[in-house]
Amino acid sequence: MAGAAACYVAAPMRGFHQQAIRPQTTDSQRTFRGLSRHRRTKLARAAHTTLLKADQWSRGSTTTAADVATALDSAVRAVITRSASRSPS
Repeated sequence: MAGAAACYVAAPMRGFHQQAIRPQTTDSQRTFRGLSRHRRTKLARAAHTTLLKADQWSRGSTTTAADVATALDSAVRAVITRSASRSPS
């Protein structure tokens, strides 16, 4: 999922004001948040961005540039496939 196109889910109403909107994160974003800080830093550096922007992307921020979001997504997928191939069956 590109960083520019965010998906939001409406939560229950908060009194009479308005609905609380929470960003929907992808599996790659949830996996990124579960990694250690050292691994996240390595992936952010590989995507030519900072750890701060990478963490914002993992929370579903819409301010992340599309090229950075694509690079982070592909880096996380590479980590997932690498760990899946190493695990014993």
